[in-house]
Amino acid sequence: MNIYIDGKQTKVAPDETVLEACRKAGADIPSMCFAPGAEHKPSCMVCMVRNEDNGQMMPSCSTYPSEGMKIDTCSEEVQQTRKLAVELLLSDHRADCEAPCTIACPSGLDIGEMLCQYDKGNLKMARSILASAFSLTELPCDGCKGPCEKVCRRGTVDAHVQIKAIVKELAAMEDIPAEAKPELASRFSKEAFSSRLGMFSAAEKARLKESVTTKSTCLHCACLAKDGCTLRDVATALKIKTPRFGVSSLQPFKAARNITESLVYEPSKCIRCGLCVYNTKDGFTFRGRGFGMQVILPEESYSNVTEDIASLCPTGALSLEH
Repeated sequence: MNIYIDGKQTKVAPDETVLEACRKAGADIPSMCFAPGAEHKPSCMVCMVRNEDNGQMMPSCSTYPSEGMKIDTCSEEVQQTRKLAVELLLSDHRADCEAPCTIACPSGLDIGEMLCQYDKGNLKMARSILASAFSLTELPCDGCKGPCEKVCRRGTVDAHVQIKAIVKELAAMEDIPAEAKPELASRFSKEAFSSRLGMFSAAEKARLKESVTTKSTCLHCACLAKDGCTLRDVATALKIKTPRFGVSSLQPFKAARNITESLVYEPSKCIRCGLCVYNTKDGFTFRGRGFGMQVILPEESYSNVTEDIASLCPTGALSLEH
């Protein structure tokens, strides 16, 4: 069978979707609800393409080609349709990609990861992260006005994390060796999209104040799966900076649950693509309808879920702790 992809004639098999045919031909088409070899149903509408013969927009992940079909994968109209779909998904995605303190640090220190290691008791790693950004003997924090502390989300709950004090504490631990490793430096890029979780409700503030009792008091806002997040990658590629619809999700922040020792489910990051529902037997399921629909996992179904399901998740809703 022959079809035309962006004006170029291409031979395709009738049993492969338009998405598969286009990707094979080199077209860069994103998708959230499709994964090779996995059961899926179209839901995200991020893989939209246009039938040039009738002007119809269609989800390429579930559309099969017909002889002579002419597919437009990259016009401005197609790009804007995908961008709208991603912005709608982001409105239901309540999460920080990067810790606000990391973004604010003028020295490029990955403060979020440093505090994470500090709270785990991995002081050597915490010092190494610190050393990867600047000298442990000449701390820029001494003359810094502390923008990291000003944007700290813990400050909206009770009091901000004493980041500058913790930096000085780590730097003074001369008996704990630290090696400046370039890969430990902040991987935050200003070009990368970074989502925001929005304001805390009064109930959330009360819950976080009671439940988050780490040594540093840090809420650990940054996403564990930020480096492999398809949603973030696609938003970045579409040059989305501030989604037009804001964040309207009512899912609670930091309501993560351990399904296994390593597999974590955090509903506030779920975009309801359905991949975990369709690819677990008696595991994840949908509850409700419309905008209020949720993906849930009943406690009696935990044993039916294996850790490999995390590889299908296009966001950090399902991630593996290390």
